[in-house]
Amino acid sequence: MQWKKVCRVDDLADQSGLKIKGLNPIAIFRVGEEFFATDDTCTHAKFSLSEGYVEGDEIVCALHEARFCLRTGRVLSLPATVPLRTYPLKVEAGDVLVEME
Repeated sequence: MQWKKVCRVDDLADQSGLKIKGLNPIAIFRVGEEFFATDDTCTHAKFSLSEGYVEGDEIVCALHEARFCLRTGRVLSLPATVPLRTYPLKVEAGDVLVEME
């Protein structure tokens, strides 16, 4: 495992998400001064969660309104039934870093 810089703190407004493209796209979310990293693809219908709505520490998929906890990836409402993968994240000197395989 290694830490990979994915964006800068200033790249994200509060209560927003940012898609990080790659083989398995991830999404970075900002809630106040906290940051979270999850898979970007909704487990229900293959839609980008970074295009969804951040409400507190939850992400709401814009396609069918499935809800997930940003802290744990836990499903909070149907139609999703499979949790999201989450990733360790840290902020150093204004950089957002995610632990990747």
